[in-house]
Formats: sequence, C-alpha cells, structure tokens
Amino acid sequence: MEKLLISACLLGVSCRYDGKSKPVSGIEKLMEKYELVPVCAEIFGGLPTPRIPAEISGEKVLTKDGKDVTAEYIKGAEEVLRLGKIFGAKKALFKEKSPSCGSGIIHNGKFDGGLVPGFGKTAALLLENGFEIFGESQIDEIL
Repeated sequence: MEKLLISACLLGVSCRYDGKSKPVSGIEKLMEKYELVPVCAEIFGGLPTPRIPAEISGEKVLTKDGKDVTAEYIKGAEEVLRLGKIFGAKKALFKEKSPSCGSGIIHNGKFDGGLVPGFGKTAALLLENGFEIFGESQIDEIL
C-alpha cells in the first residue's frame, strides 16, 4: 500500500500552535488507499504545544512576539523528510497556510490574516526532494 505523509493535526491530534487539531473528513477513504504516516514538523523541531503563532517573513520563521524559530522549523522539516524516506512515501497531505506545511499559499508574515504565494519550510523541502504536496482542501485529488 502506498504511504502518505499527513499532518497529524488533520487526523485530530492536538498539536497545532493553539493546542487544537483540524480534523478533516475523508480520512477513512484515505486509509483505504494509503498507509498514513502522521507527522508534525513543529513538534519534530522541538517546539512546544501550544506555542506562540509563527509566520514566514522573508527567509526566516518568526513568532508573533519576534522570536526567530527558523532553526526549529528547518530541523522539523528535515525530520519529516527523513521519515518520508524511511517509509518510502512520495506524497504528503498537509495543513494549508502553515509556516511548515503550507503549499502554494501561506500567511504573509504580518500576523494580520493576510496570505501570499509561498510554501512552508517542510513543504518546500519535500518538494525539492521530489514529493507531491497536497493541502487538505485537495483531499479528493489524491483519492
């Protein structure tokens, strides 16, 4: 069965910055087609749950109070890539707009709800390594 990396928060794991999850419908159908490998790059990078919200600003990832957490996001991205390779995954279903998992559109770095074209640190690293990345609104595309 094909492996699929999936943001753990989409499965109902309370690992988001706000200590909550964002479960999506269709997980049962995904499990019929894929072996799901839950990941959370922020946790893998050593960040706590809950945590201060962070957004990408230029090349850095900064928290709302100005702390640079780029190293933690990069470490988490590298760990997700490592797990993806171990499991032989080639696809990922990630939380949209996230500074880790966002694919195509992310928050603008101003903490005002604005969005800009771009990729989170984990999504970008996986793309560079040949993975296909999907956001949760694209679940039907991978089914």
